[in-house]
Amino acid sequence: MDFTFTEEQQAAVEAARAVFSDVAPDRAPSPALTPGAVAEDIDRQLWNELARTDLLGLTLSPDHGGAGLDPIALCLVLRESAKVLARVPLLESCAVATAVQRYGGSALAAELLPRAGRGELILTVGANGRSGHDPAELAVTARPYGEDGEDGEDGTSAEGSGWVLDGVQTAVPWAQAADWIAIPAHTAGGRPVLALLPRTRDGVTLADQVSTSGERLAEVRLDGARVEAHELIDAPGCWEWLRSLLITGTCALALGLGERVLAMTAEYTGKREQFGFPVATFQAVAVQAADRYIDLRAMEATLWQAAWRISSDAGGPLPTAADVAVAKIWASDGVRRVVQTAQHLHGGFGADTDYPLHRYHAWAKQIELSLGPAAAHEEALGDLLAAHPLG
Repeated sequence: MDFTFTEEQQAAVEAARAVFSDVAPDRAPSPALTPGAVAEDIDRQLWNELARTDLLGLTLSPDHGGAGLDPIALCLVLRESAKVLARVPLLESCAVATAVQRYGGSALAAELLPRAGRGELILTVGANGRSGHDPAELAVTARPYGEDGEDGEDGTSAEGSGWVLDGVQTAVPWAQAADWIAIPAHTAGGRPVLALLPRTRDGVTLADQVSTSGERLAEVRLDGARVEAHELIDAPGCWEWLRSLLITGTCALALGLGERVLAMTAEYTGKREQFGFPVATFQAVAVQAADRYIDLRAMEATLWQAAWRISSDAGGPLPTAADVAVAKIWASDGVRRVVQTAQHLHGGFGADTDYPLHRYHAWAKQIELSLGPAAAHEEALGDLLAAHPLG
């Protein structure tokens, strides 16, 4: 078996490192010192640079102006972005665009994908439902035009072709900066669908929320918001695939952040002296750092397994969702342990707001809980094991 990345994937990593090399984690105000959001907008300078280097169209086909790479390449770039706490909707915009390319119709793809790849259009997605605990598609209903909803589930009625959305998606990332929002919903028959609509469309209301990392989120309320028939994707498996990609991308963010934090810890403990020796030479310090290194390698192995299953549609004894759940369990628990150990080994210096570790800690807590903590994915994995017993 060959576990090396392709030349194209490695080239994407090198391009990402070049872009992120000029990004400082403290470019925005500290979340510890800011009562609300740390900034009103995304890092537009960085977003434009990502567009200029063609990293926003990484997973789009050449027909849409993209590089034609797979989600593994996206995860490699996300890993680099987390090392500098990049304040851009790279995961959300690229994941939605990839889902539209894979499952959407040609009209929707032509309308969104070329502009998204050039950075002219920002996409995001509501993946947390009403509370963050229940399936996101259950938080919004989709019914065909017509008040009685008796025209079936094909999106046609006497009033025309299209759908009406009602419900709430909470904690939608970067929603205020996005041009289009992807909304998972369910039809009267319980079928999950994915609707895409402009942020400014009638019936769409945004209320500000703030994440643990100090970034703006939004509660997106849909009150009779209409979407045209071509703006709703009802292909089987679309929402499940997009959610798996979002979770796997979050694992890539956790890995990159954890690697940077462990490197910061190694640098600090290598310089900090006690009793005339660097504290890194003390066995108690070395053992804790070694344990966190093992966590990162487990996070890496499970991440690439999940990304490979998503990219290749490869079969296995369990569905792809099982590998995604395992990756998120390791990512959530692992990134939490890494930042906690880093804070411990830094001593009081880790809480100094002039030092960036506290920013990484805040982002780590946000990533740990995003799209479900470890316990939620352990429950999901248990359900999958019960439904697919291994012989």
